Amino acid sequence: MSERILFLSHSHAFGPFRVGSHHYARTLAAQGADVVHLSTPISLAHRVTGRISREAAAVVPTSAHCDADGVTHLIPRTLAPAPYGRFRVARALKREGIDTTFDAVLIDQPLLWDASVPTLAPRLVYRPTDLYPSGVKNTLQRRIAASVDGIVATSSEVLHALGPVQAATLVIENGVDATRFAANDDDEPRPDICAYVGALDARFDDGRVDAWARSHPRVRFTIAGPGGAPATLRAPNIDVIGAMPYDELPQLLRSARVGLLPLSDDPVNAGRSPMKLYEYLAAGLAVVARETPVIRADEANGVFTYTGPDDADAALERALAHPSPNVPGVRCAAAESWDAKTHALREFVFGLPGH
Repeated sequence: MSERILFLSHSHAFGPFRVGSHHYARTLAAQGADVVHLSTPISLAHRVTGRISREAAAVVPTSAHCDADGVTHLIPRTLAPAPYGRFRVARALKREGIDTTFDAVLIDQPLLWDASVPTLAPRLVYRPTDLYPSGVKNTLQRRIAASVDGIVATSSEVLHALGPVQAATLVIENGVDATRFAANDDDEPRPDICAYVGALDARFDDGRVDAWARSHPRVRFTIAGPGGAPATLRAPNIDVIGAMPYDELPQLLRSARVGLLPLSDDPVNAGRSPMKLYEYLAAGLAVVARETPVIRADEANGVFTYTGPDDADAALERALAHPSPNVPGVRCAAAESWDAKTHALREFVFGLPGH
């Protein structure tokens, strides 16, 4: 494979999280593609207001950086946040001496759309990962959907939210680096520890976790994510351990019995395809999750869902009672590897006629 591929992504790869574009970029580079991953600029406004801390900004390279996987990462620095100000993707690439001729561009960050993007490649693909019901991202998303050659959504709910589109479409849910997280079939049963790894923001139902902890005092709840502990997490059997480096997550998950996906009522949760679902399963955990149009119960593979306060405790109890480690879940996750997802993505992208 000798294609040149540009990802325009909402998240860089130098923090505690890995998102789909990071995994696609890594896998494509391993297959021989020349991959550039440009993510949302860090603006002076973000730094001055504290939206991005000095410590978080300090670990992000200030110029193009080729990682151990062969992916070139670029996180531009700007005065004003995108899409405001004078930032243009093509200009940022040229400033770093990066050739602006690509075979395909895949964009998942609407804020990175500008007039230079369609000039970079004959195939443009929008990869929506979230719901944007209003605001500037909604406006830009409509422009993108009307301009690209193809759309690859992370869930049918996210694709449906775009409304009628003329471009070719495909749904590829998020996958898992199964080898990294894999548990051993002969592991001993895990202790009664429930783990959550992810953002502690409006999408996270901290009240549900506190309620679970109070009704299950002999179970430990480990909460890992950046930012301070939500004030509602007061139960004594909850441990909020802060952000954890990505490389240390497998060890944390393999020490737990149940993985938590306590999604809040935030409307954006309806379309989410959480990578943590398959990471939990790959690590041998049973999973308890708020049911959504995307996340459904699969109790044979250790996925238990609830719809609200009335059935949340029962779902957790079934997850805790599921055989540990969750061997069927490990096998289920293995079928959702990023290698398989990347194959489907590449076949779709390079099957497009282009513009």
